[in-house]
Amino acid sequence: MLEMRQEGVKMGKMVNLVINNKNISAEEGMTILEAAKRNNIMIPNLCHLDSVHKFGSCRICVVEVDGVKNLQASCMVTVREGMVVRTNTERVRRARKVLYELILSDHPKDCLNCSRNQNCELQKVGELLQVNECRFEGEKSKNVIDDSSPSIVRDASKCILCRRCVTVCNEIQGVGVLNAQNRGFKTYIGPAADFPLNTVNCSYCGQCTTVCPVGALKEKDSTQIVWKALSDKNKRVVVQTAPAIRAALGEEFGYEPGTLVTGKMVTALKDMGFDDVFDTNFAADLTIIEEGNEFLERLKKAFSGKKTALPMITSCSPGWIKFVEHTYPGELDHLSTCKSPHMMLGALTKSYYAEKMGIDPKNVFVVSVMPCTAKKYEITRPEMRNNGCPNVDAVLTTRELARMIKEAGIDFKSLEDGKFDNPLGMSTGAADIFAATGGVMEAALRTVYELITGRELPFEKLHVTPIVGLEQIKTAELKIENPIEEYAFLDGVTIKVAVTSGLAGARKLMEEVANGESPYHFIEVMGCPGGCISGGGQPRPTNDEIRAKRLKAIYKEDEGKEFRKSHQNPFIIKLYEEFLKEPLGHKSHELLHTHYTKRGIYNEYIE
Repeated sequence: MLEMRQEGVKMGKMVNLVINNKNISAEEGMTILEAAKRNNIMIPNLCHLDSVHKFGSCRICVVEVDGVKNLQASCMVTVREGMVVRTNTERVRRARKVLYELILSDHPKDCLNCSRNQNCELQKVGELLQVNECRFEGEKSKNVIDDSSPSIVRDASKCILCRRCVTVCNEIQGVGVLNAQNRGFKTYIGPAADFPLNTVNCSYCGQCTTVCPVGALKEKDSTQIVWKALSDKNKRVVVQTAPAIRAALGEEFGYEPGTLVTGKMVTALKDMGFDDVFDTNFAADLTIIEEGNEFLERLKKAFSGKKTALPMITSCSPGWIKFVEHTYPGELDHLSTCKSPHMMLGALTKSYYAEKMGIDPKNVFVVSVMPCTAKKYEITRPEMRNNGCPNVDAVLTTRELARMIKEAGIDFKSLEDGKFDNPLGMSTGAADIFAATGGVMEAALRTVYELITGRELPFEKLHVTPIVGLEQIKTAELKIENPIEEYAFLDGVTIKVAVTSGLAGARKLMEEVANGESPYHFIEVMGCPGGCISGGGQPRPTNDEIRAKRLKAIYKEDEGKEFRKSHQNPFIIKLYEEFLKEPLGHKSHELLHTHYTKRGIYNEYIE
């Protein structure tokens, strides 16, 4: 199996200090909080987020430092030689409780009705501090619920002003929709001028929902829509699951991150009452056939002097699509015209499969289980309809599916392994790796290189190692030698590709494209850092350690498959023979391809 490589970290100058009468050493520049954690000394904290956000707004992490009059926020103060720190004195404990009560005084006491009940960082800190009352009551700050977006709900009454979402939106994703507005008691976190989320350039990536410690930001609930469909005897309810789900769902049931629960997930879905359980991976294989051929067509045009848009850029991530529509509307012709895999599968379910089963497509209800909150928006796009029907009717996040399984009274851990239903349930290993950054590109290269040369991709275990891993931007080159006659024009050509995850990385690559300076032929963009394995709808928390474990699991799934190249999928071959006829053909364009919309910063259409 692919080994996940981690570069050695060079240690800086070390300093000696004392925390709670324990002599420790820490790297110069570390905060007290970091040094304590490295030495198994736990300091309660709330607003801090390792390697992502430190602001010191909540002050829950205060400690005593000898020689300093006031209590210090351990997440902000760096260690120094000879420092003496106490983390659990009577003064510290008393201060933390007061600080917590002050936060609670401006927070609704509706925990039993909150989606984050028993999974709330504010609750956990209160339990840790043994706070069982709130002595402070008074005026509440801004109480606004913004549910305008099809993907994300913002509840200002629950916000604790930790600003984690601000850091993620601005620094990690580079979108900049969420910021602190006003000052003092009137401060709130949201778009400027309190614009609703659906009226600004929000990408709906949902990364804000994964870092929010409370219920101030969450995905829009679709569970009730799905339960209603499952109760409708006139509906054939079909569900599909994205590749990233199987490596993360188990975390909601106590499994270690990166535990594959594919079979148990399938069984749970069947026990919930879904009529068919299909695999989005099938359509991921299909995406490679369509997108790979689209790339080859663009190469043919480019090398014959015809006008075409290179680099071609992937179109699987709806958050990325919305970002580029807003930020680089003049470069939309670089995007592949392929719909995302789950939209393709939805379109096929309501055409190819409905025809096979003799069912009216209007009586088929398609549910997608996705790691992504932006998928909830994607299904509302008018482009994602065929024959008057939406391709997909509802999207559940991984977190929502877990809640539904629990609500159904299913003992997940005791389930036997089930199998996906065919004809839309079989997939290759190439489809599995769609879950991870670099996976779509690697899957495409496995097929495209073989189509061009007639030979297998020349990398060990088919892994294009330069684009494997969690780095923000990765690149690779592949020289074409001795191609088949049809692609003789590529002989000696070095194909250059780039991969990025997270919208800040996408912005860097798109600046090159917009300026006509991009050296690449093909670019993969995923909207969330690390790819779908850390999508906005995945289990909390998500950090680099968890990402690495999920990534390792995905490659394990790939390497365990009988077929590992999309064009080997026998059901894909059959689909073309029976229905689609040929890649990029009339039927494919009708069902599997789309177009995009130029937008301004206020989500307005640009002509």
